[in-house]
Amino acid sequence: MTKPIIFWFRQDLRLKDNPGLLAAIATGKPVIPVYILDDESPGQWRMGGASRWWLHHSLEALTGIINQHSGSPLLLRRGAPEPVLRRLCEESGADAIFCTRQYEPWAAKLEQNLHLQLQAEHITFKRFSGSLLFEPGTVLTQSGSPFKVFTPFWRRCRSAPQPPRPQPAPRRFEAPHHALETEPLKDWQLTPGAPNWAEGWAALWQPGPEGAAVRLQAFLNGPVGNYEEGRNQPAQHATSLLSPHLHFGEISPRMVWHAATAKMADQPALSEQINKFLSELGWREFSYHLLHHFPDLPEKSFKPQFSHFPWERNDSALRAWQRGQTGYPMVDAGMRELWQTGYMHNRVRMITASFLTKHLRLHWRLGEQWFWDTLLDADLANNASSWQWVAGSGADASPYFRIFNPTTQGQKFDRNGEYIRHWLPELAGLPDKYLCCPSEAPDSLLERAGVILDHSYPRPIVDHSSARRAALAAYDVARDSFNA
Repeated sequence: MTKPIIFWFRQDLRLKDNPGLLAAIATGKPVIPVYILDDESPGQWRMGGASRWWLHHSLEALTGIINQHSGSPLLLRRGAPEPVLRRLCEESGADAIFCTRQYEPWAAKLEQNLHLQLQAEHITFKRFSGSLLFEPGTVLTQSGSPFKVFTPFWRRCRSAPQPPRPQPAPRRFEAPHHALETEPLKDWQLTPGAPNWAEGWAALWQPGPEGAAVRLQAFLNGPVGNYEEGRNQPAQHATSLLSPHLHFGEISPRMVWHAATAKMADQPALSEQINKFLSELGWREFSYHLLHHFPDLPEKSFKPQFSHFPWERNDSALRAWQRGQTGYPMVDAGMRELWQTGYMHNRVRMITASFLTKHLRLHWRLGEQWFWDTLLDADLANNASSWQWVAGSGADASPYFRIFNPTTQGQKFDRNGEYIRHWLPELAGLPDKYLCCPSEAPDSLLERAGVILDHSYPRPIVDHSSARRAALAAYDVARDSFNA
């Protein structure tokens, strides 16, 4: 009897353009698809609450797709991958395991250990690319070192041959000859109970490959035409919203790349806008390459002088930031959007992150941890590199002295107040002039708008000018300590 191959789904929850799965099917052997809920190997980076909600619905979608292509259901198992996979080999007689490579430090270590352990038991373990456009280690400087600045990194990527075209989904693949035990998805309790903080999310998101494809086409058929300007206006809904689909691998970056370049070939007038969009895909690549070469990126400041930065400890300020109660409407609107939707507009992510690290001088890791739990697109590489970029401690980071004024940022990027009024309805009656700075409005105007400071909406928890001076003084301390 032909021994089957196990295909271990990870952050590649799709059939189309999945090289490892297609390689397994190409052997002609029966294929056992399995997903393992691993809360042990990641340690502190086990999936947060929002990601688990997405995973539940993504696995439901993948199960339906696999049922259409195979007589074998998607097996669900829970636990550390090494014993789970070894047990599955014993149950099925499989002598090979294929999977898509991951790049988190814990995942790379896990893959190495699996290779050694399974090799000793005469079980083949093969990893395949499929999550990036360019594999880490293939995009290097002329001296052979990793890039630490995004622009030359992306220029090198763009000068390389185009990524291979996406591979179509298999029509059908053979199932093993006997049924194997699977765990019920509901038993994993990935979605919240009471309270259901994700209530309404299903109306906003469609996890799974179909939802990813719909999202991509909707973006390329509309918002991409004004992407460069629109991406900075959070009320315009001008971004692709593909990041959670990309993180869970419901769509591959090659699929996004080739769909976008095909659109550009068909409509050359959109070239500037689409190239800007592709550069955002490039930042994702850059973040993964950084994480591969510098695996302590999520824990340690990339720029060593920031190891001397005198970060503050202030639990009440942290809670105010998390709950959208800082007294700065643009910051608070973003934090409430995050809590209510599992997502935050990219421009507002920068504003809220700058406020945490520079106005409150709280460590960027606190923001990284909060985003990890609350973002549907929580991604270790993107999360770590982007938080360090805003904090000034990362690769190619903005200078620390670039401190966003959250009031003027709101006035610039939410000119008509649509975004703030949507997420902060208690301020909706204020005129545009005071919408981003309600504490500066006359008492009579506040009364007419129904705003009672420190009751219906808080006063600013810090003064911008004073916070800016304190942040710059703290940076001077860090720099002088490092140079001493």
